[in-house]
Amino acid sequence: MIYFEDIKEGTVVELGTYYISEEEILDFAMKYDPQPFHINKEEAEKSMYGGLIASGWHTASICMKLYVEAILNKSSSLGSPGIDELRWKRPVRPGDTLSGMFTIIETKPFKKGIGIVKGKVEVKNQDGKTVMTYIGNGMFGRKDPN
Repeated sequence: MIYFEDIKEGTVVELGTYYISEEEILDFAMKYDPQPFHINKEEAEKSMYGGLIASGWHTASICMKLYVEAILNKSSSLGSPGIDELRWKRPVRPGDTLSGMFTIIETKPFKKGIGIVKGKVEVKNQDGKTVMTYIGNGMFGRKDPN
């Protein structure tokens, strides 16, 4: 179990990889972000993107899955007060393989038994190009709850 005290500024954690299919892009977008360039191949080809792209929210959800599997499920995670500076840098396309990296930029005690960890998340495609970034703020339990 990873506690707040175990987390050090400057640490970089690789979050793993995720392959995104056309079927998954269409399914997510039809449910949650049904804009033409996410759900209609012909319309997407006529758009400024030149083809079908994943919703940014889909990319963020994939990143969250990787983050949970790599860090949160092995830790004393207590949730998050939110994220800052979410940026979608370039489109995610069918067949892309995404990889994530989490760099811890700040740790500080918060309340009794809780510490806050601030980190920069960067998601890249298989070509090493950044597709999404954000600053995440997580709450973690302390070894000494007092």
